[in-house]
Amino acid sequence: MGAYILRRLLLIIPTLIGIMVINFTLVQFVPGGPIEQILAQVDGGGDVFEGIAGGGGGAESGGGAGTGSQDYAGGRGLPPEFIADLERQFGFDKPPLERFLNMMWNYMRLDFGESYFRSKGVIELVIEKMPVSISLGLWSTLIAYAVSIPLGIRKAVNDGSSFDTWTSGVIIVAYAIPGFLFAILLLVLFAGGSYWQIFPLRGLTSENWDQLGFFAKIADYFWHIALPVIASTISAFATLTLLTKNSFLDEIKKHYVMTARAKGLTESRVLYGHIFRNAMLIVIAGFPAVFIGVFFSGSLIIETIFSLDGLGRLGFEAAVARDYPVIFGTLFIFGLIGLVVGILSDLMYVFVDPRIDFERREG
Repeated sequence: MGAYILRRLLLIIPTLIGIMVINFTLVQFVPGGPIEQILAQVDGGGDVFEGIAGGGGGAESGGGAGTGSQDYAGGRGLPPEFIADLERQFGFDKPPLERFLNMMWNYMRLDFGESYFRSKGVIELVIEKMPVSISLGLWSTLIAYAVSIPLGIRKAVNDGSSFDTWTSGVIIVAYAIPGFLFAILLLVLFAGGSYWQIFPLRGLTSENWDQLGFFAKIADYFWHIALPVIASTISAFATLTLLTKNSFLDEIKKHYVMTARAKGLTESRVLYGHIFRNAMLIVIAGFPAVFIGVFFSGSLIIETIFSLDGLGRLGFEAAVARDYPVIFGTLFIFGLIGLVVGILSDLMYVFVDPRIDFERREG
């Protein structure tokens, strides 16, 4: 197992480099880089220097397209020295290959630079926004498992019954509803839309959070997180329920189950003493991957609809503003997290069932 883990860890390096190369290359062909946006706002009289003071903090993390004052449509009528100074500030006076190599060298030293427009380091921004996204991802995953496992087991035991049929219909409908549409429906129904105002419309805590007692803070937190978590969970539990059901159905048909029943064991003992461990292998071992999936997918839309300041909104705003240090820094960090989680998922398989040997399978 040690050799397998070492090989997987070594594969992280070329995989991560490949992800960064592809995205960095694509950015070179995207018009409207940060300097173009700044020059356009200068032409329009906007105050573009807010947050750029002492600029260049993330210069080597930039990936912007072409350089040179002639490339910037917004630069007409502006002094070439001003544009050249901006290029130096953002690091765009260097060729793309040199910028990419400098960026990767900084990342290897855990130096992710500073946002172009926020006057904060990328790591500082990620740490600041992460609690919101972790709250959504963690609670959505836990609720999905809490609903899916008992429901999937009951559907497997009652396969083909009326209960199995109508719950499958509900699951399919829930899976087909887009998360953002369900989120809007929840807002209209329960957050002061056209019907009831039971839950707050935005934010993760109330304005008087600091004045609340310990238990009141817990209640306030769950009061705010309820609708976003439900909206994030609506499609996740459908997949897990069907996965649980199919896993149990596969195990129920195996010979060891018939042998256990022939020995006179109760149905409950057969189900939870013999079938459960084998059937739940793929479900439990996939927990890290499911959490990361919920953590990353859909967080942008849910956070935007419920006005939650998390990583989803951070990434969206960075993409719109062409804040390359934030874009590439978060891409590197979360790409690395995703690859490590893949290894953790394999380790979970071995932990749940020590009989699994990935080295022998690879051989």
